[in-house]
Amino acid sequence: MSTVIAQPVEARLVAAAPRMPTIPATLHYDRRDPFAVRMTFPAPATLEGVEVCWTFARELLAAGLDGPEGQGDVRVWPYGFDRTVLEFHAPEGTAVVHVHSSDIRRFLEATGALVPAGLEHVQLDLDHHLAELMRDAR
Repeated sequence: MSTVIAQPVEARLVAAAPRMPTIPATLHYDRRDPFAVRMTFPAPATLEGVEVCWTFARELLAAGLDGPEGQGDVRVWPYGFDRTVLEFHAPEGTAVVHVHSSDIRRFLEATGALVPAGLEHVQLDLDHHLAELMRDAR
């Protein structure tokens, strides 16, 4: 069984212009980092012309389907019928995208099949990580 899930999604960039352009994005999940999801935007879709990847809690993404969530760099909330807003804050500015909620739900179902919510800690090898920390501290 694969330890990684990568699901392409269609994101609509909310901009000052009346038309919201569609940009490709990919949601990623790796059971070796069971609490996190990543959302990647390819270089052509970014202002800087380089791939941009945001990492945030899987729990934040799931909770944001039902109501406003997040207080830091990433905020998520439902919007209208079958849309979810993801708002990303960086020193360079803020990006706001709409994604189909059904795509996010499908992604979260796949991640839940790989690592059920609430059992993420089982995937972590805490003894190994502690041994690495102790080795690096010497």
